[in-house]
Amino acid sequence: MSEDQKDGFKVSDRRGETKQEPKPSSHISSNASSEETAALPEINFSTFVLSLSTSALIHMGVMEDPHTKQKQVDLAMAKHEIDIIEMLAEKTKGNLSKQEENLLGQMLYELRMRFVQASK
Repeated sequence: MSEDQKDGFKVSDRRGETKQEPKPSSHISSNASSEETAALPEINFSTFVLSLSTSALIHMGVMEDPHTKQKQVDLAMAKHEIDIIEMLAEKTKGNLSKQEENLLGQMLYELRMRFVQASK
């Protein structure tokens, strides 16, 4: 195996080496502290839908953007988020618990009503 150093890049010829599969990890490592990670909600279908709904509300200007701390309206992105939730409702039909179905239905109704108000 030859290695060359050129312009700050390390070039390694790995042809002919046996490929090792990466070990599956239960989490993705990041620079976030364990305190920040502990504050995150459990990852499940409901929190995923609520996350998409929150994004739609931010795009409609109902909530402030957590990064800019300002309310901004982007109805095209809000509609995109609502469309994603609608697609999830269609694709998961018959595979959700009653609670998840109710959450999806309520979120879609609420987002559609708010979208109509924001569009005026």
